[in-house]
This record gives sequence, C-alpha cells and structure tokens, in this order.
Amino acid sequence: MKLFHNTATPVEPYNLLIRFHNQIGAVVDVTGTRDSSRWTCHGCGYGDGLQHVDSARPAASRHAAECRAAYHRLDR
Repeated sequence: MKLFHNTATPVEPYNLLIRFHNQIGAVVDVTGTRDSSRWTCHGCGYGDGLQHVDSARPAASRHAAECRAAYHRLDR
C-alpha cells in the first residue's frame, strides 16, 4: 500500500461562482447563487452553509490561505 495525496482539480460544478486553491493545490469552491452560496474545501472537507457571496468569498479565501490538507486515500 502507498499513501498519496490527490490534488487533481474536481470537475467544475454547474453553479460554481469562485474557485480558490489551498496551500497544496486542493480546491476550495464557492457555489450557489449570489444571495445563497456556500463554500467547500475539497482538501479537508470543511465548508460553510448558505450565505451571501460577499460573506462566502472572504471566508473561503481565508480558509484556502491556511489549509494544508489534501484528500488522502490508501491505494493498493
């Protein structure tokens, strides 16, 4: 078994508004509409619920600047 990280960019969702990259390249997406958006980190899985995009954008940006996580899995 070997442990490796996956920083491959996921397919863009149809409602993608903004995409950031964390410190190792995993994406942090802001999705939804201007009035009802949410952000999700594809590295660590953390995210935040529905809010206006003007609140989601700085929160996602701060998280991307600090997050060093990547999705890990064991490969046989």
